[in-house]
Amino acid sequence: MEVIILDDARAVADWGAQRIVELIQKKPQCVLGLATGSTPLAIYHQLVARFRQGELSFAGVTTFNLDEYVGIDAENPQSYRSYMARELFSGVDIDTRKSHFPNCEPAQNPRSRGSAYEQLIKDSGGIDLQILGLGSNGHIGFNEPCSSLSSRTRIKTLTESTVADNSRLFAPEEYQPHLAMTMGIATILEARRVMLFATGAHKAAAVRDAIEGPLSASCQASALQWHERATVIVDEAAATLLKNADYFRWAHSENEPIMAQFGHFYELD
Repeated sequence: MEVIILDDARAVADWGAQRIVELIQKKPQCVLGLATGSTPLAIYHQLVARFRQGELSFAGVTTFNLDEYVGIDAENPQSYRSYMARELFSGVDIDTRKSHFPNCEPAQNPRSRGSAYEQLIKDSGGIDLQILGLGSNGHIGFNEPCSSLSSRTRIKTLTESTVADNSRLFAPEEYQPHLAMTMGIATILEARRVMLFATGAHKAAAVRDAIEGPLSASCQASALQWHERATVIVDEAAATLLKNADYFRWAHSENEPIMAQFGHFYELD
């Protein structure tokens, strides 16, 4: 696991946006796994700005979102499809027919819907780069604590802490779902590259557990320790509880000349 500690949230967003630009430029037909939430928001806004500057095109890109709420339709402003349309898709030239979400309508069998999503990812050639945020309880996607580390796309019940964290996005009288369809941990680990972004002191404990804690279903993000090409990018505030922070900073400075020479996606050659 590579750990990169940057000065602040803006630097984290800059770094993430640059890596996505580099991947699309290197592989215009790439497959991206996308996350929602507050942390990826600045990354998406930068991608829109850089598209408008003519630095990249999303015309050949295929996307798979990590998760989607159950119980609200795609046109609902609170759906993750609406989020992606609002924050990224409407600002770039992506073909939205190639943008996929793990939907499950009330009358649909969640097991068959999950299997169909898994197959769609495989049919697209697999995910080249999976973007992740980090829940304050260590979840990635909506894989809450004690989810199976071999899990696949399925419906999960959200914890009370996750519901509370997300309640700021809903009006007091608005319906807030307590169920979501999410990619599983095994699905995430099959991506060729994974990048997890976390900012703010409120994420420090989850960052510590993900990076330096034991590999455990109690912290789903710790499963990234298994991944050959996982990178965790955090700001100084989120890194405050890391015992090995100084080593991570030093290792990053040592690795940068290699990345400058060969690029962050040299393994795609």
